[in-house]
Amino acid sequence: MKTQIYSAFLLVMWLLTSCVSSKKMVYFQDNETVQVNEAILNFEPIIQSGDLLSINVSALEAEAAVTFNLYETPGTRTNNAKPLNYLVDSEGEINFPVVGPIKVAGFTTKQVTQNLTSTLGAYLVNPIVNIRLINFKVTVMGEVKSPGTYTIPNERITIVEALGLAGDLNIQGKRSTVLLIREQEGKRAFITMDLTNKKLFNSPYYYLAQNDVIYVEPNKTKINSSAVGTNTSIIVSSVSLLITLLALLTR
Repeated sequence: MKTQIYSAFLLVMWLLTSCVSSKKMVYFQDNETVQVNEAILNFEPIIQSGDLLSINVSALEAEAAVTFNLYETPGTRTNNAKPLNYLVDSEGEINFPVVGPIKVAGFTTKQVTQNLTSTLGAYLVNPIVNIRLINFKVTVMGEVKSPGTYTIPNERITIVEALGLAGDLNIQGKRSTVLLIREQEGKRAFITMDLTNKKLFNSPYYYLAQNDVIYVEPNKTKINSSAVGTNTSIIVSSVSLLITLLALLTR
């Protein structure tokens, strides 16, 4: 009996102290230098239907520029006047004052700024246009410390930075199969990304787009422990009963 108990004890200690392969846990492995693609370095988000844009127009003649800005009180620009945002409709357009419908979906904010500045040149002297994407947000789910939806003020974030905002992966998170879910032009794409590989930095999905969802899958240990957790009381009772019976039979 003592031999059996001792053997069980050794088995439990081995399971507790056995090591997980570092290849499954360490980020960005391999010492090879990675040269980041220029297209990735110059990444800019693309405006989509459903986006909210903040557009402010100014010019040398301030009063003339008021007409081209949206406020709660039409045609008024005071310290208390609240500017209104533009919602990109299902056709990918916004209805701009005086100018009318403008196609913005499929372009970056920089491209729309250049196009609108050129258009307003017919109405204003040296117009200045500032455009910001208001609703740039990403969602991080699964095995991270702080899952949730995060608003990004500068319209530019990498998958590494997003996971950092969420407090990094838990020890039970699978680092080699992080799932990115992206919707563009009415289509939903599912992309698997490997955080343990340096090639991540050259991925076209390294920079996130607005409304991207990141899901970190639990590893087998977490899944198995979840199954055990729901039956813990039954298992403990069964083991206790078995030990009691063995003790009685070996007396």
